[in-house]
Amino acid sequence: MRPYLLIGLITTIMTACQPTTRENNPLLTTYNTPFEVPPFDQIQHEHYLPAFKAGIEQQNQMVDQIITSTDSATFDNTILAFDQSGELLHRISLLFFNLMSSDVDDSLQSIAREVTPLLTRHADNLALNEKLFKRIQHVWNQKESSTLSPAQKRVVEKYYMDFVRNGALLPNDSQDTLRVLNEKISMLCLQFGENLLAETNQNFLLLIDNPNDLDGLPQAIRETAALEAKQQGHEGKWAFTLQKPSWIPFLQYATNRQLREKLYRGYFMRGDNDNANNNGTIVTEIAQLRAQRARLLGYSTHAQWVIEENMAEKPDNVTRFLDQLWMPALNRAKNELTEMQQIAKNEGLNSPLQSWDWWFYAEKLRKAKYDLDEAELLPYFELQNVRNGMFDVANKLYGITFNPMNNLPVYHPEVETWEVKDEDGSHLGILYLDYHPRAGKRPGAWCTTFRDAQSQNGHRIAPVVSIVCNFTKPMGDTPALLTWDEVTTIFHEFGHALHALFTDGQYKRTAGVVPRDYVELPSQIMENWASEPQVLRQYAKHYQTGETIPESLIQKIEKSAHFNQGFMTTEYLAASYLDMAWHDIDASTKIIDANTFEQEAMTGIGLIPEILPRYRSSYFSHIFDGGYSAGYYVYIWAAVLDADAFAAFKESGDIFNRDLANRFRQHCLRDSGEDEGMTLYRKFRGADPSVEPLLTRRGLK
Repeated sequence: MRPYLLIGLITTIMTACQPTTRENNPLLTTYNTPFEVPPFDQIQHEHYLPAFKAGIEQQNQMVDQIITSTDSATFDNTILAFDQSGELLHRISLLFFNLMSSDVDDSLQSIAREVTPLLTRHADNLALNEKLFKRIQHVWNQKESSTLSPAQKRVVEKYYMDFVRNGALLPNDSQDTLRVLNEKISMLCLQFGENLLAETNQNFLLLIDNPNDLDGLPQAIRETAALEAKQQGHEGKWAFTLQKPSWIPFLQYATNRQLREKLYRGYFMRGDNDNANNNGTIVTEIAQLRAQRARLLGYSTHAQWVIEENMAEKPDNVTRFLDQLWMPALNRAKNELTEMQQIAKNEGLNSPLQSWDWWFYAEKLRKAKYDLDEAELLPYFELQNVRNGMFDVANKLYGITFNPMNNLPVYHPEVETWEVKDEDGSHLGILYLDYHPRAGKRPGAWCTTFRDAQSQNGHRIAPVVSIVCNFTKPMGDTPALLTWDEVTTIFHEFGHALHALFTDGQYKRTAGVVPRDYVELPSQIMENWASEPQVLRQYAKHYQTGETIPESLIQKIEKSAHFNQGFMTTEYLAASYLDMAWHDIDASTKIIDANTFEQEAMTGIGLIPEILPRYRSSYFSHIFDGGYSAGYYVYIWAAVLDADAFAAFKESGDIFNRDLANRFRQHCLRDSGEDEGMTLYRKFRGADPSVEPLLTRRGLK
């Protein structure tokens, strides 16, 4: 849900350094930039405080107009008026919090700490406004006897349930308690994120000064590590960080087992180091406070409150779904472990493999079974070629084109900007691409917006979309060469971007707003095209010679499609179970220690010690700082949909089938939010999704 729509409204305020007026604050005027993108080159930190204040005041004034009206509540004077309130606040929130993730510094963090409770209170003031709720309730009570369109009825229902689910029916004393809980939770989530950023980007560095400790590492990885060390003031040495492009290759190739353990421990102990950034107490407090809030709102658990709005509907359905996949995945992972243990034994290692050994011996297993070394692929996955390849896929599917823009302000010099045009040449939106790690960027990859798409009075407001990643950096004369995981990641995030670019709808509350377990369908389906041979031949070109990737390598990629799927599915499912464990507790549960709670949850599902959950609790930002609480399962829930949807293209004999693409664009992207997720999917597919394509794709049958 969008920030100005009651839930999770988190923005920031600090004391201004100097007086700022509406006239000289670029955040408070129409952006005088091409396509009205944010004027990053004009915005200063001192602009945020007055802008947030103005945004709050503007929305309060609009709400006051609604509740003081002497006319009977109608869709137009109440629902539509509220839907159109808060636009300024939403615009500022998107801008600020996108920068909090992609280009943060101490000053922005200070702003966030001060304004978070302020904006949480503002959200509560809206959600618990009795007069506003009564007018919304009046429209809701009359909706069936009115002449409202189906789209309008849906907006009424969504707003009514927003208010009910966020405490509008509670007595005053319970509402006071709810306000306290919301503020505590929001501040703890903010603290969690700050701690994790410090633990990832500041508090660990594996520094190597003995070249023998680099044995096994490809030359490109060594050169990148040398450059990292130089940039951090350690010229002549090699540095490895907790960013994926750094630590994963080290674990894959470094023969020094002790150093592999040291680096991996640095990664999986983030937020669990008994220092100022420890997240153990924070996660237990968040989970318990969420459980208390759920009970106050009439739900047995936080998971029940969250999943009620999802396609899964209730926690038991999620657990049953995960259980269907767990044993096939775990059994496959155990088989993978047996094969790797034999390789290790043959090489003279007689002790059991540990978690920090998995990547190293999995790479040896891939070489042994498929004659494929990931280092062979790197020269063919130059970043710009991969980017152009995904643009080409979108063009073939939807007819859209991407034109580079050099005159748009950006928040960091590394950011690329593109104008996206529809098939008829009309402006569709703006796309920002931000590829590489830096100190002020949180880990991972994500897609977000600086402006959402919507239609108002017959005029479409074009979106401004941003993809942010942490991919392998270019080095000297060598461009950025992506791993296969990074290739599929950018295709994934591009799927989110297409969803944002294609979204349309009259009402902010529903345009593009989908259940959490639907939102990964548009992203994950795009991953399928990345590995299709005819797509690979288009973008996989050797960065030095321009040679198309050899057919022999394409065949190896196809044959190795099931490689390590047991491990990857198991670590993911383990994290999904861990998320559910934290959020399916009731308010009476007392959690003494986060590590003990986590270990009991993992023991309960039978997770083997050689595999850790993809995210341990202390750095599980998806659920403690990212909006996926009781919802990390959604990736594999949506994987059923995306595998089934892509099967439709394969069955048609044309992976660029324009008829199917147009139906997918209409029902699953453009109109998303206009109806229930499964209803829209059926309109595209003509049937319910089958789990068989997913099981086949992952080799779990």
